[in-house]
Amino acid sequence: DKEEIQMRQMTPTEVQNGLGSNEFEVVDVREVNEVAQGKIPGAIHIPLGLLEFRMNELDKNKTYVMVCRSGGRSSRATQFLDYYGYNVINMQGGMMAWQGPTE
Repeated sequence: DKEEIQMRQMTPTEVQNGLGSNEFEVVDVREVNEVAQGKIPGAIHIPLGLLEFRMNELDKNKTYVMVCRSGGRSSRATQFLDYYGYNVINMQGGMMAWQGPTE
């Protein structure tokens, strides 16, 4: 199926190495109770269910790395935002694979 665009992916290590570099911003699409247990420092929290209503808060000139617990919801978020012309990358493995700092 040609419609399926190959989405861009980054490993948690690549994301960690790029933190604070202005290369991208992190968007966490998990639920409130999940994020309360710790998120990537500086991550913007927009639950997946609200993404459609809050995507106007994101800037099409910036790059966003989408994050969830295991990579499933962030994949959906990445494909959704990509369709609307946003510059998005999925973080593989989600927070389960994240070894870096959390806040």
